Amino acid sequence: MPPVFAPPVPFPYALPSSCEGYQLAMPNSAFAARIVRDFVGALLRTGAHAGLADDARLCVSEVVSNVYCHTRSELVRVEVLVGREEVAVHVTNDHAGPPPEPLIRPEGEGGRGLLVVNGLAASWGSSTRKVKTRRTKTVWFVLTDAGPGPGAREPDGDPQPGAPAP
Repeated sequence: MPPVFAPPVPFPYALPSSCEGYQLAMPNSAFAARIVRDFVGALLRTGAHAGLADDARLCVSEVVSNVYCHTRSELVRVEVLVGREEVAVHVTNDHAGPPPEPLIRPEGEGGRGLLVVNGLAASWGSSTRKVKTRRTKTVWFVLTDAGPGPGAREPDGDPQPGAPAP
């Protein structure tokens, strides 16, 4: 069994000290993205951030898939930090190269994962860290409960009894 390593370097986005942390480490395999996606989804759906669960599942799936497709890391480690108004996710692997660049050609079959993360996350980035004799890379993202933004649709359905008509 491989040794357990220190958590990734903190990212340049301050979370409140009152956040709760959850970790999962697993072999880097074709099944890792699904397992991590289900872990993050279950974690958020059972807590105060059910509204972020789908975005978090999609983002973490894209990042973990990049680890599988673009590295030879034996392990993928995920840390989820849940604050009152935001959720941060770190995905760490043992390959210190840069994250893959998105494809320039829109008709290509891949290369959109980080564009998806960029579109959904309040912030995201990557960092490298030297752990003993090797370097690790962490890709992180933060999702927030910002509520509906400009142009957001109202939910479909009839208004509640006694509610003013739109």
